[in-house]
Amino acid sequence: MKLRHAQPTVWEGLFAEEVAELWEPWMRVVDELLEDEALLDTVYDAQGKRHGLSRVRGRQQTPAEVALRMLILKHVRNWSYETLEREVRANVVYRSFCRVGMEKVPDAKTLVRLGQVIGAETIAELHDRIVALAQEQGVVQGRKMRVDTTVVETNIHYPTDSGLLNDGARILTRTMKKIAGKAGGLKRKVRDRTRSVSKRVIAIAQAVRHKGMDGELKRQREYRQLLRLTRQILNDSRRVQLEVEALPARRRRGVQGLGKRLEAMADQVRRVVRQTKVRVFGGMTQFPDKLLSLFEAHTEIIRKGKASKPNEFGNVVELQEAENQIITHYEVFEKRSSDQHLLLPAIAAHRRKLGRVPGWVAADAGFYSRANEEGATAMGVKYVSIPNRKTRSEQRRRWEKQRWFKRAQAWRTGCEGRISVIKRRHGVARCRYHGIQGMRRWLGLGVIADNLINIGRYLSPQNG
Repeated sequence: MKLRHAQPTVWEGLFAEEVAELWEPWMRVVDELLEDEALLDTVYDAQGKRHGLSRVRGRQQTPAEVALRMLILKHVRNWSYETLEREVRANVVYRSFCRVGMEKVPDAKTLVRLGQVIGAETIAELHDRIVALAQEQGVVQGRKMRVDTTVVETNIHYPTDSGLLNDGARILTRTMKKIAGKAGGLKRKVRDRTRSVSKRVIAIAQAVRHKGMDGELKRQREYRQLLRLTRQILNDSRRVQLEVEALPARRRRGVQGLGKRLEAMADQVRRVVRQTKVRVFGGMTQFPDKLLSLFEAHTEIIRKGKASKPNEFGNVVELQEAENQIITHYEVFEKRSSDQHLLLPAIAAHRRKLGRVPGWVAADAGFYSRANEEGATAMGVKYVSIPNRKTRSEQRRRWEKQRWFKRAQAWRTGCEGRISVIKRRHGVARCRYHGIQGMRRWLGLGVIADNLINIGRYLSPQNG
């Protein structure tokens, strides 16, 4: 393992000077910022934890500096790993910015593994350090704070009970076949029922088009057939699990991972069976802990009151900013919480990261409560600008018509724009990484990318 590539040759140095003229203005500032030793040490330590002997054995890993810069460039441009590899390989500006030089560019598979090694906790540390560097450079002072929540969608298809049962049948059958192949055969051949399941799913979709009692009875009849097939597949999976447990130790070791995966997926499919019965035959749509995806089990149904998208499937995230559009804190919530419960922890996070309580705090009406206003004032906030839409008090209306209150609310609307930018420019609208930790990585890297662009633009000599 190493922090950087070897020192460039004289020719590479001269070539880099010529290429530097092609850099975007913000890239020059960010290039200097990413030379910070604390940032590189954080990535280096994360790479060292990949395996107990990563530091002393095996082939050389991608240098920490290259890994950090390529990961940031990926999210700045909102590229896939394959596009990142191709663009850096072909573009001398990106080669120079990523400190690859004339060395070999890591391939997409290597970059995927590096991205997983640099986990959510490491990315949070990198973000905190970048915010601290922004404060040292005078980009952010911490005098003001605005906070808002939004939804980051998970990368799933629209959830339906029949679709989830179809996914479960396909995954269980595929996993059982893999176990049979690796174990050298099972006592009974794995029966593939996926074709029958697909026919039932199509029949359910066609039955939904028929209105009235006849269509409902036909839909329920097809669901009974689908649930019967699913139970048969679950019984097969249980039989395969028992056979795996009875295998000799040497053969069992080869399929242990697949066996655990089969057991976990079978448990999830049983959850889908239960919620399908309750909804289709019991008419209960508000099922607690409803499973919306077999692949992204943390997904929630979120209603934000949008006319164009009444239901969103993902997780609520919180973003809070200080001056110059710098996002100082972000958080992903596994379970949705009311915005009212987030304001005081947000102020505490601001104080922890920037060393001071903001003088101004602005948020939308969802964050309002009398306890929040009093709590923020008790923490040392001088101006708390949160509108109360639920009162008709004339005194409250006069309070909200004060000039400072209106100015703070006008500044608060910039948070909506920041959310729009990171969703559109950095792809934060839909998470492409797996699991709740993957979502934390996705959001954190999107926030870091946006912060670096804003820091670079603020400190660029062209904006001087």
